[in-house]
Amino acid sequence: MKAKVLSYGGEAATVSYDLKRCIHAAECVHGLPQVFDPKRKPWVLPDEASPDELLQVVTACPTGALHVERKDGGGGEATPSKNTARIEADGPVYVLGDIEIAGAGDESILHDTRVAFCRCGASENKPLCDGAHAKAGFRDPGELPSSEGDSGEQTGGMRFTPIPNGPLLFAGPLELTSSAGEARTLSVKGALCRCGASQNNPYCDGAHAEAGFLAD
Repeated sequence: MKAKVLSYGGEAATVSYDLKRCIHAAECVHGLPQVFDPKRKPWVLPDEASPDELLQVVTACPTGALHVERKDGGGGEATPSKNTARIEADGPVYVLGDIEIAGAGDESILHDTRVAFCRCGASENKPLCDGAHAKAGFRDPGELPSSEGDSGEQTGGMRFTPIPNGPLLFAGPLELTSSAGEARTLSVKGALCRCGASQNNPYCDGAHAEAGFLAD
């Protein structure tokens, strides 16, 4: 997993931008065009909005590429009260909540509130999405299996562990939402496909072995 973090300082707040996590969802550009303008250098001018406005728009970034550090003593980004994952049609899984990603040796390599996980298998920044699904022609409607039930709401953090050449394991309570808005609550553990070949999306069905999927 790669990172390239740039920092843009202002009088009342500093905005950090991880280039490797950005997939150009453009929530920032639409929300505060006077602050975020990709045609300008520097493209981020934090002083063109209040810290409250910055916080509201930055937290709408679904990948976690943007974060804001306030200097005015105001509150920062709050951790969501529950963990949710939205399956984007033909795209990634957007996760919100108390999120931890574990690496080799079970050490924590990222702790965040917003993450986009690759589902197509083509990202060069696995397990995170880098927008490669569009070029790869990945197609999946973002539906939930009809047999899945609701196990009830729980609280607590989520831990995601990418298995080398295999799925993305998760442990903890998670409300999974289809692209159409259908929501179901899962708990304890599960395995999400990250090779793009599963016939039981968003879950792993073992297709990575036949597909020859290779990833750390």
